[in-house]
Amino acid sequence: MFDFIDFSFLDILDIILVAVLLYYIYKLLKGTVAINIFLGIAFIFLIWKVTQALKMEMLSGILGYLLSGGVIALIIVFQQEIRKFLLMIGTTNFSSKRSFLKQLKFLQTEIESENDVDTLVNSCIKLSNNKTGALIVLERTNNLDFLINTGDSMNAFLNEAILESIFYKNSPLHDGATIIRDNYIVATRVVLPLTNERIPARFGLRHKAAIGVTEKTDALCLLVSEETGEISYIKDGGFELYVDYDDLKEKLRKDIQ
Repeated sequence: MFDFIDFSFLDILDIILVAVLLYYIYKLLKGTVAINIFLGIAFIFLIWKVTQALKMEMLSGILGYLLSGGVIALIIVFQQEIRKFLLMIGTTNFSSKRSFLKQLKFLQTEIESENDVDTLVNSCIKLSNNKTGALIVLERTNNLDFLINTGDSMNAFLNEAILESIFYKNSPLHDGATIIRDNYIVATRVVLPLTNERIPARFGLRHKAAIGVTEKTDALCLLVSEETGEISYIKDGGFELYVDYDDLKEKLRKDIQ
């Protein structure tokens, strides 16, 4: 019935690779203003392919020039997203089945990688009550070994007592960030990249570092301000202050999945 369609294995592979590429692009841009630009470009591209198929040469030619001439502009507009995408690919760890499955969100149900949200938030609440500054980074699909190497390695199961002792003001480990991977504290005193974006003057280096690492990777950050005791949640370069800790726990559980 469909003998006239020339469809080979390479065509299937091509479709799968394009789907994976679009998935990663959507993952990077979701929740940002850039997603609207991306959807607009995708719509123009779709119209261009349709006009090509219908042999509407004048319109397809205009759209073709528009798309080809806008490549440089797109690189400028999506500079941060392109950098984050390349970092995501470069730091992907395929050395084990577990790490490989973590890169495939639709297979994530096969692994148990959810961090203990209650322990994380309860620790932050106690640190907040004492106005003890803290910066906690939660690894997701992007491998953070390139950051772990800047600090002190650790392999401690996540619990409130250890987190509180790490960020205790007289502790030698309290400076820098702590990275958590699959319910284990894997590094302390980690140096994070700072954001280049302007932030309100009342926020300090912890906020710049938390925003910076979430701009460049898909990690999540919990931050406790030393000055105010406020608890901030940082994702994709944006941060929110939380006073309703049940909402924070719900948000974390949703994003960690």
